[in-house]
Amino acid sequence: MSPRSFALSLQSPPSKAHSLLVTGGAGFIGSNFVIQRVAGGTPVLNLDKLTYAGNPENLASIADSPLYTFVHGDICDAHLVARLLAEYQPSAIVNFAAESHVDRSITGPEAFLRTNIDGTFTLLQAARAYYETLTGEARDTFRFLHVSTDEVFGTLSPTDPAFHEDTPYAPNSPYAASKASSDHLVRAWHHTYGLPTLITNCSNNYGPFQFPEKLIPLMISNALAGKPLPVYGDGQQVRDWLFVEDHCSAIHTVLASGKVGETYNIGGNNQRANLHVVHTLCALLDELRPDSPYIPHSKLLLYVKDRPGHDRRYAIDARKIQRELHWLPAESFETGLRKTVQWYLDNPAWIESVTSGAYQHWIDQNYAQRGATS
Repeated sequence: MSPRSFALSLQSPPSKAHSLLVTGGAGFIGSNFVIQRVAGGTPVLNLDKLTYAGNPENLASIADSPLYTFVHGDICDAHLVARLLAEYQPSAIVNFAAESHVDRSITGPEAFLRTNIDGTFTLLQAARAYYETLTGEARDTFRFLHVSTDEVFGTLSPTDPAFHEDTPYAPNSPYAASKASSDHLVRAWHHTYGLPTLITNCSNNYGPFQFPEKLIPLMISNALAGKPLPVYGDGQQVRDWLFVEDHCSAIHTVLASGKVGETYNIGGNNQRANLHVVHTLCALLDELRPDSPYIPHSKLLLYVKDRPGHDRRYAIDARKIQRELHWLPAESFETGLRKTVQWYLDNPAWIESVTSGAYQHWIDQNYAQRGATS
């Protein structure tokens, strides 16, 4: 059953007490956050444009909840955003809405600038106008939380210290540059206009509902189908992996207890090379799908030409959020990855529904031109 939705206005708004406006809540991280918050008893209004990576089916488990309302719309639509704020009167805005895939940003950067920069600007302007109407406790407790990425910091050598909140920005892709720009806008709206903002910069997420163009779900879906497992370059690019449910709990912690105007890094304390991730996934699939005709799944591995400007290493120093807000991830990389693989094995219909003709065209376009390097 589809979630309740409307285009311009609410007929019967649910309870407004401590409610949230979540943008991009039908995407990977956003949908996990919405599910967590609704399960915790928080009314959520979800505004999502439903681009290729936004999927209402991610939220099927809460579609009938009286605490959940879905709006199909664009964060660049200033009129719509203003009406939602006026009618729903949320206690916070949590902005997940973003174009987020580096490869797509290389081939089509315009969409990234529009959503990540123009969209964030539109939200900030609407939030600022809405905030000026608030009084008393509603004004004191209102927050605008902007969800960002560690990619704004650039790349690290194998011996460099991990990114911390004061690391200078040095984005190396159109995606990272657009997110860096949006971070700067959020900071400026706090310092110039007094908007009570918070920024979080996370490391690489993985878990349920991740669109299968990203490394982990792509490898799982390809391995299950007996397709090649394309690994960029030598596969030694290092990422700090964060289970999505841990990320969502951290965002909730920052929203509830973070200091206005501050930035908090969120990481999983799990640095792994991409090649190690792929081999670990293959071993898990060998174990969990012993009847697969493609065992060992590692034989499907295929090295392909690296992408332009590929950052070599990311690592997050998350000691600030751990020290000041007492947050720690609940999952190790091993436990989180096992849960992730099992979820994809248990949900083949979801994989089939999102790997449409448009998705397959993108995969063919992105990887066919690279060719094998070994």
